[in-house]
Amino acid sequence: MTTNRRKIILVDDIRFTLMRGRQKLTEYYEVFPAMSAAAMFKVLENVKPDVILLDINMPDVDGFDAIKKLKADPRFADIPVIFLTSRSDEESVVTGLGLGAIDYIVKPFSASYLHERIESLLNPDGQPTSQTDDPPQTTENVRKPCVLAIDDAPSVLRSIQYALKHRFNVCTLSKPEELEECLQKINATPELFLLDFNMPVLGGREIFLKIRRIPEHKRTPIIFLTAEATASNVASAINLGASDFVVKPFDPAELRDKIAKHIFKEE
Repeated sequence: MTTNRRKIILVDDIRFTLMRGRQKLTEYYEVFPAMSAAAMFKVLENVKPDVILLDINMPDVDGFDAIKKLKADPRFADIPVIFLTSRSDEESVVTGLGLGAIDYIVKPFSASYLHERIESLLNPDGQPTSQTDDPPQTTENVRKPCVLAIDDAPSVLRSIQYALKHRFNVCTLSKPEELEECLQKINATPELFLLDFNMPVLGGREIFLKIRRIPEHKRTPIIFLTAEATASNVASAINLGASDFVVKPFDPAELRDKIAKHIFKEE
């Protein structure tokens, strides 16, 4: 029976935290503890886990550098990573999600809460299979201005959702070719688009023009996001008529301010 249990690597440099976490999780999973990033990679030589639970503050290689190494290695790039950390500042959360973590949990937390978050990842029954994330159906969200973020990197979309969630109703799309279906599915009309400039299937220029061909979005503000802020990219965005340009990795406060400037601009 136990051979069918999901496997988890738990990484934390504090022995008490590591052992306590292992004790709590062993009821549900096969747990492999590691006290450092180096130890985690040794475990990975023999174990293909379903999830890695990764601390950020570690003495040899911190969690941010560790996830970069994981995502750069084809053998491990698809393993979901959840950060477990005492770092609760916005910059750390956005950075962690932007590096590819599937979730970010701040210590202290209960064992039941951790189990619930892991299960929601491993057993996403009932969740939509589409790459479009619908906004929660609440009165509070309906009153918030709607922002549609389009980026082929789910980690970037998670960072955007976290950075904007308290002020805006954020919808995300990682398959830009499904723009029309997305606009029909979401329960609000976007008041601003965040658009990645470089995407493999349809680029930012093409999606920009598709948006402008939709009658109700001929004048909707569009902000480009890019990791390549070259002079040619900036010139292309300006020539297309983009409202603004934000460089990735983005500063959460700067992104919120730029969005607010265009949504709440004075008539």
